[in-house]
Amino acid sequence: MGFGRIAIIGGGRMGEAIIAGLLASGAVRAEELSVAEPNEERRAVFEAHGVATVVDGHEIVSEADVVVLAVKPQVIDAVLAHIADEIAPNAVVVSIAAGVTTRRLEALLPAGAAVVRVMPNTPAMVGAGMSVVCGGSAASDEAVEMVRSMFEALGEAIVLDERYFDVATAISGSGPAYVALVADALARAGVAHGLSKDTALSLALQTIRGTAELIARTGTHPEALIDAVSSPGGTTIAALAALEERAVRAAFMEAVAAAVRRAREL
Repeated sequence: MGFGRIAIIGGGRMGEAIIAGLLASGAVRAEELSVAEPNEERRAVFEAHGVATVVDGHEIVSEADVVVLAVKPQVIDAVLAHIADEIAPNAVVVSIAAGVTTRRLEALLPAGAAVVRVMPNTPAMVGAGMSVVCGGSAASDEAVEMVRSMFEALGEAIVLDERYFDVATAISGSGPAYVALVADALARAGVAHGLSKDTALSLALQTIRGTAELIARTGTHPEALIDAVSSPGGTTIAALAALEERAVRAAFMEAVAAAVRRAREL
């Protein structure tokens, strides 16, 4: 699927991840991409990939088929106020600004603008992201599918009704922090029992990586995997009992609920 010319507004880490993923997948050529980023050092990162850069977004959006807003939600209003009138009428406007709804984006753009909202997560930086995608009121199914396929270059991407974006954000958007917390706890426990920090962290990370891959590839339900590892009277069941005694499962469920509540407040 062709994407045409893509203008990315904002040259932060996620903007870099999007470009790196698209180039690595062969979905686009460097000459089809451009980035607007005021920071000179960040512009140099993209220029090293052969991607054209500018300081001001209004210089590139008029010729773009897809405009990606890779800026912080706090500045989205100011950014769109500056470039909205320059965006081509038939362009698809993609936003990765957390918490900014399609309705709000449409209000900041000319009537009839095709808006697609995406919630990626930080593993997209290494091609292992999880992105959720939804279209605004004027976005066609074809436009939504085009954007989904773009973000599939960064890992996996699914289309989801926007009313579920807060919970998706709480699971996949905030989720890397939960997994990092588990990895850190396991590594620290290993150090407490005599392992070196590097060895303990290596054990923890590969176990997390391998378990996720095992569940994904085999379709095994997590509970079935728990049962398979838990020998009667063994070490795993003793460890699980300690976790259940401290309500770890319930704590993770409450963490997601707290993130959902906060997302709705914002």
